[in-house]
Amino acid sequence: MTLQGPAKRLTIVVGENDTWHGRPLYTELVHRAHAAGLAGASVFRGIEGFGASHHIHTTRILSLSEDLPVAVVIVDRADAVTRFVDEVAPLVSEGLITLADVEVVRYVGRGAGGRGAGGAA
Repeated sequence: MTLQGPAKRLTIVVGENDTWHGRPLYTELVHRAHAAGLAGASVFRGIEGFGASHHIHTTRILSLSEDLPVAVVIVDRADAVTRFVDEVAPLVSEGLITLADVEVVRYVGRGAGGRGAGGAA
């Protein structure tokens, strides 16, 4: 798949402990993105944060909270991302979904002309 130029970035922020039918919600989102043929999806675990509930979640040792924020980030063509948002928005009962216009400068997978992580292209 080639991806260059104008695109959309979808960011879905949910709690680490949020689930969908017994599995982590972020896992469900990544697997659905893969099944939808999107360019890629990454999950980032936060070390501290709060959302609409205004309850602070943190990794600090004295904190009682372990439900840390996780962000699922997906970048692809606008039409593909818009269709995907319509599919997954109902899964997010608590969290944040944002869309942003982005410009893809380079999108290259392993074995596609690059030299892997840390290597020169």
